[in-house]
Amino acid sequence: MANQLDLEEQEQLDQIKHFWKQYGNLITWVLIVVLAAFASWNFYNYWQRSQANQAAALFDEVERSIQSGDSAKIDRVFSDMKDRFASTAYAQQSGLLVAGHYATTGKADVAKSTLLWVAEKSSDAGYQAVAKLRLAGILMDAKDLDGAMSQLGSSFPAGFEALVADRKGDILALQGNRSKAVEEYQKAYRLFDPLTEYRRLVEIKLGALGVNVQNTAPADAAQGK
Repeated sequence: MANQLDLEEQEQLDQIKHFWKQYGNLITWVLIVVLAAFASWNFYNYWQRSQANQAAALFDEVERSIQSGDSAKIDRVFSDMKDRFASTAYAQQSGLLVAGHYATTGKADVAKSTLLWVAEKSSDAGYQAVAKLRLAGILMDAKDLDGAMSQLGSSFPAGFEALVADRKGDILALQGNRSKAVEEYQKAYRLFDPLTEYRRLVEIKLGALGVNVQNTAPADAAQGK
């Protein structure tokens, strides 16, 4: 009986040896690939978290430098942000903050270049839209009306249509194109939520152009159905 068991065990061992001889290398390489992929994924996640933490810390530094009003420090910290973390949301947020600071301190050219960077480099459509709208406003204030309008010519993500129409109305009004300005303002008025204060501002702009805002009431009623 013992000999029979020994023979069966030997036969099983021989089968295992044969199987491993035939498929052992393949199994080994598959395991290596799987483990390497797992290690790479863990490293990538660690690297992403590390990048996000470092970018967040640098963003805090950008905010502090803006609060201090130290232009040299703002430029240095924001340049560091662009060099190291340009693809992160923190870099885009920093760009909008820095542009806002320079716009309010009379450095329109720096604000424009910063907003252009956000509009061109950001992978987030929302940040791009905000940058273009603000850039159009700065160009409009500088009397570069064609340049301002060109910033509004591309597509914008959902939720920005009313703001774009309102800004187009501003530019067209400055260009003396009353009919087109009224058309854009009316579009903005229809798109803005009735409860927003911004809608009231558009109403005032329409009134300044001699348009009774009640003319848009039928369109609003149709939207409410």
